[in-house]
Amino acid sequence: MRAKIDKEICIGCGYCASVCPEMFRVGEDEKATVLCDVTQDNKNAAEDAMSGCPVGAISEE
Repeated sequence: MRAKIDKEICIGCGYCASVCPEMFRVGEDEKATVLCDVTQDNKNAAEDAMSGCPVGAISEE
């Protein structure tokens, strides 16, 4: 599974990067970026980041 960020609605709050830093970061454009695919090791944190996004900008591909 891979996460996708909708940059049109991302507000760059950094929640995803704080919950799952190995998978998300906020870039210079002040929008979240996906760094890697979801793995068994980061699955729970990735799901928490996706469900906790305050604007629902993260989805699964």
